[in-house]
Amino acid sequence: MASGAVALMARLDERLTAAADPVRAPAMRAYMRDQFPFLGVSSPAVRQVLRAALAGQPRPDAATLREVALTCWTRDEREYQYAACVLLRRHARVLDSGFLDTARCLITGKPWWDTVDALAAHVVGPLVARDRGLVTTMDAWAADDDLWLVRTAILHQLTYKAATDAPRLLRYCAAQAGHPDFFVRKAIGWALREYGKTDPAAVRAFVAAHAAELSGLSRREALKHLS
Repeated sequence: MASGAVALMARLDERLTAAADPVRAPAMRAYMRDQFPFLGVSSPAVRQVLRAALAGQPRPDAATLREVALTCWTRDEREYQYAACVLLRRHARVLDSGFLDTARCLITGKPWWDTVDALAAHVVGPLVARDRGLVTTMDAWAADDDLWLVRTAILHQLTYKAATDAPRLLRYCAAQAGHPDFFVRKAIGWALREYGKTDPAAVRAFVAAHAAELSGLSRREALKHLS
């Protein structure tokens, strides 16, 4: 690991350990259905820890971001993955198209909605927006057997608003409308609901046209603010 990544990880280790609250940790673990151990550091505190770890350090380059993120993913406690997500989001403009392969490793390693959603909207989304050649990878992920890659493909345009590639989004939603997993069904509804803020008529029309295939959850989420 390069010196910049080693230094940042050392500062992150020190500060997360100091901020740990073993009293809070069990409730945080229970909220995430016992998927991961926790140190007991709240999300606002994780952001504060990261700011302190970065203070006075050189701005991380793409290689440092990659190494730190992958190292955080080797740690057991979930706050390390949260810190990596915040770090990547903060420096998303530094990442090049090749980071998409690393993003895939993060998405499919220790996957749960908390990190997957952050990576989808704030890391993968910006990468694809800057390099439209990556949409072919999104097409592949949207049809993958891994539900978290499917969820990422559906959600990667979540912040695009008027720049949304609507035909692609609607195609993904239609193709996965019958998916049996809750997290994919929820993603479909959420993505449609967000796009509905830009083009409510298109979302209403899509839901009406695919009412038989869409789950009740997807329909309710999509139309939540359009009734």
